[in-house]
This record gives sequence, structure tokens and C-alpha cells, in this order.
Amino acid sequence: MISVVTTGDSLATMRLSVFDEAPYRALLKIIRSVDVSFTNLEMLTTDYDGYPAAESGGTYVVGPPYMTEEFRWMGFNLYARANNHALDYGEGGLIATSAILDRLGMVHAGVGRNLGEARAPAYLDTKNGRVALISMSSSFASFGRAGHARSDMKGRPGLNPLRYETRFVVRKETMAQVKRMFEELGITPKKEKDGVISFMNLRFSVGKPAIVTLPNETDVKEISKSIRDAKRQADYVLVSLHSHEPLGANREAPAGFIPTFCHKCVDEGADAIIGHGPHLLRGIEIYKKKPIMYSLGNFIFQNETIRFLPHDIYDRFGLTGEATPADLYDIRGRDGKPDERGHKWFTYDPLYWEAIVAHFSLGPSGVADLQVHPITLRMEKPRSRRGRPVLAEGDNAKRILERLQRLSLEFGTRIRIENNVGRVLV
Repeated sequence: MISVVTTGDSLATMRLSVFDEAPYRALLKIIRSVDVSFTNLEMLTTDYDGYPAAESGGTYVVGPPYMTEEFRWMGFNLYARANNHALDYGEGGLIATSAILDRLGMVHAGVGRNLGEARAPAYLDTKNGRVALISMSSSFASFGRAGHARSDMKGRPGLNPLRYETRFVVRKETMAQVKRMFEELGITPKKEKDGVISFMNLRFSVGKPAIVTLPNETDVKEISKSIRDAKRQADYVLVSLHSHEPLGANREAPAGFIPTFCHKCVDEGADAIIGHGPHLLRGIEIYKKKPIMYSLGNFIFQNETIRFLPHDIYDRFGLTGEATPADLYDIRGRDGKPDERGHKWFTYDPLYWEAIVAHFSLGPSGVADLQVHPITLRMEKPRSRRGRPVLAEGDNAKRILERLQRLSLEFGTRIRIENNVGRVLV
């Protein structure tokens, strides 16, 4: 039996070790009390090595190198790296961050100098067993995907990808209209298997209207191989999936390809699936006595105190070269008001500032004693003080846990709430 704590997205740009209020100390005690403490490192930790990419995951997230020590101080010993910020500063930023983590002996997975390295498990040795971590992301810019090496060509540095296909299922009469529209544009449809017709990168089929997503077969095959390999090399296998994709317009539910993929991972030997990415909570499923946490939400969210940002993001908001980071954060935030295009920056929604930390044990029979602790990142604080988690209390804790209760019930999972803690009935 091994004890595990899992958290969601960590974007940390300010010191974490200088605070000592009681709800914070209580949270640290939970993180430090187990064999395995996991977080998704959704940031680079460099002195701005590399060059800003043409696209970023929203904000170019860089924290100073000493942030790696801050995470170790908190008690974390296992880190996911595959996410949409891994290539914010290209291959240079990715490789420089890996070098810092490796020098400190920090166990991390999900990126590499080629796809073989990015797919490979990382291993954490504890007194109660060896744990493998395989980290991947379905949300990334196209250039972020690592590439395989060949005997005659080096591979491409990047992250471990989980691609997916989107298919639009429409009524017969709608399909006729779609065909006519593309024919008018001189585009010839391509017939594929299962009655699918594709127009450029769009795929359509006839049936009950729906948006259907399916995991990429090649990625599933290769990731499954990594899980089977890890199962023979370790006592427990953890799979980390970074995924923003919602189920249609419902941002609190995962896109259809995600449960399909997660079930496959468990079938191949994974002992727990740790989901993160949308920056808000999604439900928990118990599948074959293994926990699938579709999104734990944010753990640390300090994306308004990054010291330097590239021109591209200033230009996006119409700011000149004289603007400062504070100018950017001010105009981007607008106190939650929409800009001239009707766009409202997402961080002014309280859902992004409330999350959970999961605490459980794994053994031969699966998961045991799965507890969820609600946390708040204190949205009400000024940007210089918000984004650091503390245990939620009172009505705040009740509200967060009841939301998780509701979201998990969609997967047949029941959660009992007692004394500001949720206990998942497994």
C-alpha cells in the first residue's frame, strides 16, 4: 500500500516558503504526509532561456529557477511536464527547465528531446514501492508535439501528445447543405471509413446531431505501450493528462475522447489518472476500482506576477513598447469587464480560484480511503497576494465539495461530506 496526494495546475511565480498562516500549514501537512506528492508543473523555471514561441498557452509562463526549490519545500516529489505551456519559450526553454530539474534530482515526465523520451515513464522510488509517472497533453500548439528519432535523423524536442479527432454528426438534410456549400467553393469531399466525409480538416457523418471526439489511434497505441512497460518496472503507475477540451459548451465536463482514453489507460494497467488543464473542477470517476480525476483545478495560479512577457502578448491587447507588465495585466483584466470585442478575461470567474487536493492510498485491490480537501486561491486578494492555496473552510469548503459532488455523480460516484472533507465512496 502506498499513499498519494495529487494536485492540479501549478503556475507559481512568487515565493511560497515565507508564509505560515494556519490554513496554509494544514495544507502543507497533507502534502508532506504521504509517499507520493504530485503536481502539474505548468510553467518553465528558467532565466528566460530560449525564445518566445509564436503561440503560447495564453500567458507565457516563466518562473525564476529558484521556484523549483520552493516546490520541493512544499513537499512535492513528482511532476508532470506535458502541458500547453511547456513550449512557451520553444525548445530552449523546455530543455533548460529539464536541466534544472535534473540537476536537483526532481522526478518529472512528459517532455523530452524526442518523442521516445517524452512518452517514457519517470520513476520515483519510495519506501513503500516504486511509482511510475507517464505525462501527456491533449492541449498544445502544433509545434509543441515531440517527434520520433530515426536511425538517420534526430527527433524533435517537445511534449508527449494525445491528439484527437473531432467529428460533426448532423442530420441527412444538413449534410446535403454542407456538401453543397463546399461544392460551391470548389472543394471536393473525401469519403472515409464509417460513413465519414471530410472537407479539408472537417469531418462529418449522418446521425443524431452531436460533436463527437475520438482519441488518436497512434497516440493511444504508443501511450498504452508506455503504460505496459511501466507496469513491469514499477509497483504503481500514475497517468497525468492535461486537457482543456470540454464536452460541447459544458466546461465542467470532459470532452468525449477523454473518458474513452482514461478507461483505456486503466485497462492497460494504470492505477490512477490525474487530470488537470481547464483550470476548474471536473468530476471523479471510479473505474475498475481505480480513480480517474478528470480535473483537480488550479493548485497555484500566479499568472499575473510574471516579470517579463514578449511583445506578442502586448500587441494582442493593443499596447505599445512603452507598456509595463502591470499595464498588461490591468487592461487584460478590466476588473472582469469585457473588452471592445466582448471578450472577458477568464480569471475573473470564481470557479478558477477554487479547487481540490486528492489524498488516497493505492494497493493491490485498487484505491482506498480517497479523500478530497477543498482549497481556495483567494481571488479577493490583490494580484501580489492571490493565487497561493490554503485549505477552504466553512461555507467556502461546503460549496466547493458540493460542486464536486454534483460533477462526480455524472460518473456514478458518490461523495460524503464531513468536517470540510469529501470522502469518495469506493
